[in-house]
Amino acid sequence: MVNFNGELLPTTETFLDHQNRGLRYGDSLFESMRAVSGKLFFWEDHYLRLMASMRMLRMEIPMDFTMEFLEENILGVILANDLDQSAARIRLTVFRSDGGLYLPETNVISYIIEAKALQNPFYVLEDNRYEVELFKDFYVNPDMLSTLKTNNKIINVVGSIFAQENDYDNCLLINTNKQVVEALNGNLFLVKGNTVKTAPLKDGCLNGIIRKKLMEIINKLEGYELEENSISPFELQKADELFITNSIIGIRPITKYRKKEFGNVTAKNLLGKLNAVARLG
Repeated sequence: MVNFNGELLPTTETFLDHQNRGLRYGDSLFESMRAVSGKLFFWEDHYLRLMASMRMLRMEIPMDFTMEFLEENILGVILANDLDQSAARIRLTVFRSDGGLYLPETNVISYIIEAKALQNPFYVLEDNRYEVELFKDFYVNPDMLSTLKTNNKIINVVGSIFAQENDYDNCLLINTNKQVVEALNGNLFLVKGNTVKTAPLKDGCLNGIIRKKLMEIINKLEGYELEENSISPFELQKADELFITNSIIGIRPITKYRKKEFGNVTAKNLLGKLNAVARLG
């Protein structure tokens, strides 16, 4: 079952057509989040990011589009799919309603809520082989639009195909200034000694929820120094650890980049603290 504009519908039912602006122009935003036993991880952060993104794209926010209203609708989808006692992956998609060419006829929005089962209730650390490479066919623009979670993800799609064709598990994206921005499916963190570094938003990286949470955690920890600064490709092979973060996997250590292999001590330490924060809400 999916929720389309407040109505629960079977997944087999057709409710979108060729006029959909998300399909036509990528005029759409989405939030992916984790839920466990009906509890949404970091829901307030996801909601606030969505509202800020909608305002930036000049979408009309309905009066009833409150945090409580959307949470109730999300929980309804979880219950309708019998996932209220297990872990679930939630996708909330918001798109401008049909009409117009590049210039929309309306800024009124529609929304879809989906839920799929996840295997693990909390974030777990995978320590099997995970090799990455730079994706240099196309570049990320270092601007605020690149920080939004929009449906304009063609570079991520082409990069994923490149990774599969070349037997990589993921790729790292670079911007037009040749700075390393993020992975195909999440933010990138680099560990060197006691310094944990991640790219700044001005470089065009996604304004990730887990990125934000880990930065808050690291800032409170003794023995670690957080650095939010541009990452050069030359730094990657000098790092002690590289790891990827997103709202579904939590933290994913990278084990190899070119000839360099990496550990995961810091990633393991941070994962436990991330799970603790997630439990608290």
